[in-house]
Amino acid sequence: IEKSKEIKNYHTKEKINVPPNNQNREIGKGTSVDTAHYMRQQNIDVSYPLKKIKITSPYGMRKDPMTGIYKKHNGVDLRARKAMVYSMFPGIVHKVGYDERSGNYVIIHHGEIAVSYCHLSKILIIKGAHVHAQEVIGISGNTGRSTGEHLHVTCKMKGTYINPEIIFQYIRN
Repeated sequence: IEKSKEIKNYHTKEKINVPPNNQNREIGKGTSVDTAHYMRQQNIDVSYPLKKIKITSPYGMRKDPMTGIYKKHNGVDLRARKAMVYSMFPGIVHKVGYDERSGNYVIIHHGEIAVSYCHLSKILIIKGAHVHAQEVIGISGNTGRSTGEHLHVTCKMKGTYINPEIIFQYIRN
């Protein structure tokens, strides 16, 4: 997925089939995780977090829109205006809450992968709930440290940040 690329086929209930050549993608300085191998082993239903995916700020180094200082952006920002936000995988709601940075947020554990959905205007799920892929968990918004309505998604595998675009590519495949 490239910056600002739109994806129109947004949900699937089909199983993930990841080609073997996508193994061992770099996910951070000095760190790699065999995300493809993990995803192949899980054989789970998947969904994009929004009906339409348009990346407005990618993962990695960027100029912070609030401070102007270059620093790492540990997730991706997706264009969304009062849009339904979907769980990308089946899982358990680990945490729901509010903080000054993320605003209203939901963190869902999907086995070894944890996904955070941030800046929500409304949370529609409770801690401890079991969710399915494509289940609505909230409504996008502009809460917390945000310059406008959007959905911020972060993904961690075994506690290490990974680029959510890798997960989006697996969902697309």
